[in-house]
Amino acid sequence: MTKKIALEEHFMHPDFVDYWSKTAINISPALFGKARDALEDFGEQRLGAMDQIGIEKSVLSLAGPGVQAETETKTAVRMAKQVNDFLGQKIADTPTRYGGFAHLALQDPTEAANELERCVRDLGMSGAMINGCSNGTYLDDDRYSVVWERAADLGVPLYIHPNNPPDVPFMYHNHPELWGPVWSWTVETGNHALRVLFSGVFDRFPKAKLVLGHMGETLPYQLWRFDSRWEISNRGDMRLEMKPSEYFKRNVWCTTAGVYSDEPLRCAIDAIGADRVMFSVDYPFERPKEAGDWFDAAPMTDEERAKVGRENAIALLNL
Repeated sequence: MTKKIALEEHFMHPDFVDYWSKTAINISPALFGKARDALEDFGEQRLGAMDQIGIEKSVLSLAGPGVQAETETKTAVRMAKQVNDFLGQKIADTPTRYGGFAHLALQDPTEAANELERCVRDLGMSGAMINGCSNGTYLDDDRYSVVWERAADLGVPLYIHPNNPPDVPFMYHNHPELWGPVWSWTVETGNHALRVLFSGVFDRFPKAKLVLGHMGETLPYQLWRFDSRWEISNRGDMRLEMKPSEYFKRNVWCTTAGVYSDEPLRCAIDAIGADRVMFSVDYPFERPKEAGDWFDAAPMTDEERAKVGRENAIALLNL
């Protein structure tokens, strides 16, 4: 059994259930909410699931959307600090098994940057997870430069996690099955990451680090086409210092969270490098045993398996 570190492992705080409930529209009514007990457990149930597949440490994050769905800035700032203090205590209680990603109120970018620094310096966290857009703004917006700069200075990544966009495009009309984890979350999150890349964030902050779950939200599969079609795109005054694919190999990492399939794993490793892919489960929304059994038998060399299983996470998150 390969030793592992897992990066997209979720928890819930009782005061954030109303935010989480905003995703009920995306899930079968018969199933939504079934995972709450597992989300709120930090003891035998979670640790047992980790031990079953060799996870040494889980980097925990609040199940979204959290304060990314909050319209009042002061409330968002207060709630983010509350849940970060809560997670910080859980990490302190079990430091060898739990790490964490900060939850940020991007409604106030300067406050979000300061909170990120507090969480990394004082609470033992390893970056931040951002659940989609905040009040219709994405991380390419200039107002978030202070957050990217602070994250780069701290040497920690921002992990973009799926959430619903502020509107429902007509392409999902009469197809609710596509609205959510089947497809729209992938489209939304992949588009979010591309907005960051093409806006030049990684030129302004070359040490910035971005993580995507779900095997890179299909983006590793498209790198050649991004380079090719960028050359003829209607890009106005937009300029990049490198080819789009080169930023993926310098600034972007991905995890296996929620995708247990050999083909996309090999694509991600071959496209962006064995140093940039990391194991994850997406607990408790996927079955840990299924993730572990698949990973231990997946078509990788021993060196690749060690890197993806834990070594890349140790290096990226300064564990």
